[in-house]
Amino acid sequence: MSEKPPEIADIMRVSSHREVYEPCDDSFALVDALLADQTNLVNHNPKVCMEIGCGSGYVITSLILLLKDQVPNVHYLATDTNPLAARVTNETLASHGVAAEILCTDLASCLETRLAGLVDVMVVNPPYVPTPEYEVGMEGIASAWAGGENGRSVIDRMLPVVDRLLSEKGWFYLVTLTSNYPSEICLMMRKRGYAWRILVQRSTEEENLIILKFWRDKDEESSDKETSSGSFVSEFSRSLSSFMEKQSR
Repeated sequence: MSEKPPEIADIMRVSSHREVYEPCDDSFALVDALLADQTNLVNHNPKVCMEIGCGSGYVITSLILLLKDQVPNVHYLATDTNPLAARVTNETLASHGVAAEILCTDLASCLETRLAGLVDVMVVNPPYVPTPEYEVGMEGIASAWAGGENGRSVIDRMLPVVDRLLSEKGWFYLVTLTSNYPSEICLMMRKRGYAWRILVQRSTEEENLIILKFWRDKDEESSDKETSSGSFVSEFSRSLSSFMEKQSR
């Protein structure tokens, strides 16, 4: 008998609201990254998993479904600035028979003390679309995509928060666009002692998505943190080219 395929959220059971971001190419790419890393996630044996910016709940629900049969006693949390998104996420979770702690807050502002150093898996599909700065943090659905200059306003503010929350063995999955200058993001994380790799690269008609995974690495902590941005951009470009070449085979 063939093995049962991994279970992820059923798009037909994902709740919706006109002011809540619906699952799209970026959501699917992030879940595909989690699927690709499922065996590693199971072996990782996380105790606390968290999503910042849960929107419809598609990603956090998929993460729970991927782990629930093999990794017991995990505490799942998700946050969103949009109270409607918190409601919709709860509805999506309920329709799949799973549960998580859902909080309406900016990034993780009410959790940084409680969860400092405890999160083993963090997933984030941030507002990454380059927009005028005044659109960042607007109410409703705009909060899900408006990313300010280079789409980095929320991402850059979020990285120190993620660093504080992640455990020593914590993993961080992040959705980026090429227009976000992901090489700069990887360099910023390297200087905080993180290694990185590309899990998914996907081009659509409108955007070029790159899903990154970060983890703490002692070698990065002891390496020369004064790496020039130019040399690191070259390193990232080589990694991306190699990844895309492997995909095309």
